[in-house]
Amino acid sequence: MKKSRQWLLTVLGIAILLYTCKVTQYPVQRDATGRILVNPHPDPAPMSPQESLKHMYLPKGYHLQLVASEPMVSEPVAIVWDGNGVMYVAEMLTYMVNVDGTGEGAKLCTIKRLEDTNGDGVMDKATIFIDSLVLPRMMLTVGHRLLVSETNSNNIYSYEDTNGDGRADVKKLVYKNETIDNKNLEHQKSGLMWNLDNRIYVTVDQVRYTYNFKANKLTPDSLREPPGGQWGLTNDNYGRLFFSQAGSETPALNFQQNPSYGRFDFKDQYNEAFQAVWPIIATPDVQGGLLRLRADSTLNHFTACAGQSIYRGDKLPADASGDLFIPEPVGRLIRRAKVINTDGKITLVNAYDKQEFLASSDMNFRPVNTVTGPDGCMYIVDMYHGIIQESNWTRTGSYLRPQILRKGLEKNIGRGRIYRLVHDGFKPDKARPRMLDETSAQLVTYLSHPNGWWRDNAQKELVLRDDQSVVPALKTMAVSSPNQLARIHALWTLNGLNALDIETFARALKDNDPQVRKTAVWIGEDLMKTHTEVVDQLAALKDDPSPDVRFQLSLSMRYNPSEKAQAVISYLLSHNPNNEVLVQSNRVYQANLEAKAEIARTERLMREADRKLVTQGALIFKQLCATCHGMDGKGVTIGGTGMTAPILAGAKDVNGNPDKLIRILLLGLSGPIDGKKYPDVMPPLGGNDDEYIASALSYIRNDFGNKAPTVKPADVKRVRDELAGRTKGWTMAELDSIKPKPLPGRRN
Repeated sequence: MKKSRQWLLTVLGIAILLYTCKVTQYPVQRDATGRILVNPHPDPAPMSPQESLKHMYLPKGYHLQLVASEPMVSEPVAIVWDGNGVMYVAEMLTYMVNVDGTGEGAKLCTIKRLEDTNGDGVMDKATIFIDSLVLPRMMLTVGHRLLVSETNSNNIYSYEDTNGDGRADVKKLVYKNETIDNKNLEHQKSGLMWNLDNRIYVTVDQVRYTYNFKANKLTPDSLREPPGGQWGLTNDNYGRLFFSQAGSETPALNFQQNPSYGRFDFKDQYNEAFQAVWPIIATPDVQGGLLRLRADSTLNHFTACAGQSIYRGDKLPADASGDLFIPEPVGRLIRRAKVINTDGKITLVNAYDKQEFLASSDMNFRPVNTVTGPDGCMYIVDMYHGIIQESNWTRTGSYLRPQILRKGLEKNIGRGRIYRLVHDGFKPDKARPRMLDETSAQLVTYLSHPNGWWRDNAQKELVLRDDQSVVPALKTMAVSSPNQLARIHALWTLNGLNALDIETFARALKDNDPQVRKTAVWIGEDLMKTHTEVVDQLAALKDDPSPDVRFQLSLSMRYNPSEKAQAVISYLLSHNPNNEVLVQSNRVYQANLEAKAEIARTERLMREADRKLVTQGALIFKQLCATCHGMDGKGVTIGGTGMTAPILAGAKDVNGNPDKLIRILLLGLSGPIDGKKYPDVMPPLGGNDDEYIASALSYIRNDFGNKAPTVKPADVKRVRDELAGRTKGWTMAELDSIKPKPLPGRRN
């Protein structure tokens, strides 16, 4: 035990030395413009944290500092802080420990509690806060509690340390849903993020939550459609959410409007050049294979985009504030995107020309998450893991498997690093947050803090406490603070406390700042439920000079069925025919309404059993299949790129004999389809039961203009039995060579 402790202290000593010393980077070759030339033969062997830092390349003035590494942390994937600045780290210890991904479901994962006890910026105390978890994927601190959701589960639990030993000793179920999540690990939800509007958002699933602190319960609020996204969710200072979707190789999506109003993207919200990524080493381990590699063997396109964040701190240069940082772990890089608002339409542009903000020549550098910390810096979670794709894409016969084995990447397990991004002149503040021990009146002052982490957590804690004594101070701040963001947070805090009066609301609607007025319009959705006069107050902004306010007004009136509310929308559309975001958002909404009505008409003509299959299939498709095939079955084409999966709408095979589709879903599909190559493979879904497969296929055969009979669970069972013993996926050529068998009594 003494030797182990001495070793740990030695490691920490090296880390502290690194923190105070300048890192000398590994020499690289550059072209005439100063751009780093690609290393075609990088060393796949794992490096120490100190050596790995020498292989990180950032713009002038930026540096990385090591905050924690193995053995203190292992396989980290996400971090959060509580109101007192204690860091919690989710560790996926069983993730891809070999090329087959065996044992991932074992209850061996942990969440660590890390502390910096002397204020030097390096974590020096670690405790296993929770053990025996299955790949923990979502965390949220609420007061002294930590909310956690695990992989394969829809339940959410609250954990608390009540005796001060650093380990959770109280576990309570705060959201119950016993349905097992059978989706592939990469396709399950993440997030659990408390947003500006006091709602808690996740990716993938058609739900958001509100939290009742006194009852220690999460209340679900069903969205009208799934929000999309996969691993990673972030927000900006005004509550705008940004999702990403690795399955469709989409680095950012669904950021034009809040997902409560439905999914909505522009094809040109970034261009094809934005989709291109610029690693500085060869990246052979990409599941898209040669289609996703340049001639120099570097990744040519986003694939594993994940863990994005808007920088909202106060310790990096001001021009970084509001920028979107997108990790790409396959490319060993992090993209920095400028977020541009043009008349309410948001577009993204790479901050650098054919270069990345951060690029590493360490093959095991795997940035999977980024987040703004209490100190105002940005933190980077490096899983530092050899394999970064799930086993569905590393099976025998896949493109990836031999690449992984050739480089020996499967041997790198059990490591991980957490870095702090700083800039020249940064001096750490040794004062730790103490929000959980401070009065509510003290928390109110933090709503004007220049670091978004402080504002967010102060608002969250105030709402959780439900302390009405601060309402007068909040009202004063909401209408008279010189700080725009303080006014916005004060309004949302009042709304979260159910203490926003009509007078304060009316003054906010007339604020000189358009973002404050937009906030008030958004909040008006809640007030309309109890105050009939609010519709008229909101209608007065129909000619607001800000396109952001007018767009939000159209959204906030969307689900209000009153004639007045709908008249406001009609007015906005007729008087703003050239406002692209307002017009197109409404057009997509109306098209979705018509599509749902058509589905409802079709379902009414079906037998009950068929209707159930199609209804279940709609949910499966929207949560999983739409990632690559698109919500309308016409593919995902954001950024002007080629589609990652075939079009399902009107497809011959979709409307023909279902056996081919059943075979594809059971065992997966790779290779060209109708002469067209796609960068990804269709993973097998055969681990799900027959009804699941039948439901998914019944839906796609009865939507997107398709009109084919439903698929019965018995059909799936029959084909599954025929394929007993086969594990290899299909090619379309092989499937086309199989003569379909007639289905008795049914149209083929």
